Amino acid sequence: MSGLGGGYPSDLTDEQWALVEPLLPPARVGPKGGRREKHPRRRIVDAIFYVVRTRCAWRQLPKDFAPWPTVYWYFTWWHDHGTVERIHDALRGQVREADGRDVEPSAGLIDSQSVRTADTVPAATRGFDAGKRVKGRKRFIVTDTLGLLLAVHGAAASVQDRDGAMRPLLWTRLDYPGVRKVWADQGFAGRLVEWNARILGRDLEVLRKDHGQRGFQVQPKRWAVERTFSWLTAHRRLARDYETSPAHSETMIRWAMIGIMVRRLTRGRAATRPGPRHLVRQSSQTTRRPLTDGCCCR
Repeated sequence: MSGLGGGYPSDLTDEQWALVEPLLPPARVGPKGGRREKHPRRRIVDAIFYVVRTRCAWRQLPKDFAPWPTVYWYFTWWHDHGTVERIHDALRGQVREADGRDVEPSAGLIDSQSVRTADTVPAATRGFDAGKRVKGRKRFIVTDTLGLLLAVHGAAASVQDRDGAMRPLLWTRLDYPGVRKVWADQGFAGRLVEWNARILGRDLEVLRKDHGQRGFQVQPKRWAVERTFSWLTAHRRLARDYETSPAHSETMIRWAMIGIMVRRLTRGRAATRPGPRHLVRQSSQTTRRPLTDGCCCR
């Protein structure tokens, strides 16, 4: 770890920062470019990851980061100028190459997730998902077969899957022309399949549950996009939608995926989870420590 910050678990390591730093835009300095940047870019990025991982409000950022208005200014600047998308897409290509895949994907997966929203989210951008009984927003994501993000779209939870999926499918068609086929669950069946074939010239295959299936079962191919949602909701900021703008919600998702990918690129091995911790019982013969003279517990 670098000595720049307080050593939070969300901070980037030196190796991870070396992947992100070259992808950031150059500093705007000079006679007409504004003042020289006062705070290290690394601490700005670490502060954004701190918000994404901990669900911290911008105003509640620890004092050892840059002032929260500065961090939020960089967040919106990099959002408005497409910096976050460029960083995300460059890292996704590196992850695919490291996994022995082509940089450009040839197939995708689409799914949606309804999440509750904070009371600060405007009512005009949220709705009620009657199927999942959730009042809030709905996230539509398209991933490759590794579960890496290709497109994301935020909408009110009241939007039907077959309607909300049109935008991310269109963006996938324009940005990744090599994606010829996309798999989806039965919530996307109906006119969306015909629209995708007629307008986009792509195949949308609906994977249905087995006859007589009860409860949850892992479905072939689609498990990767379900796993992506579990990756995202492990970030507390994404367990609920706190962003005033749906576009900022989409950027938060991309920041989460950036963090996932830099850890994957620098880990050098498969991810592992700590095993169960066994409780060590103390022997009944253990001698209790006597009360000291200064103890007030009598």
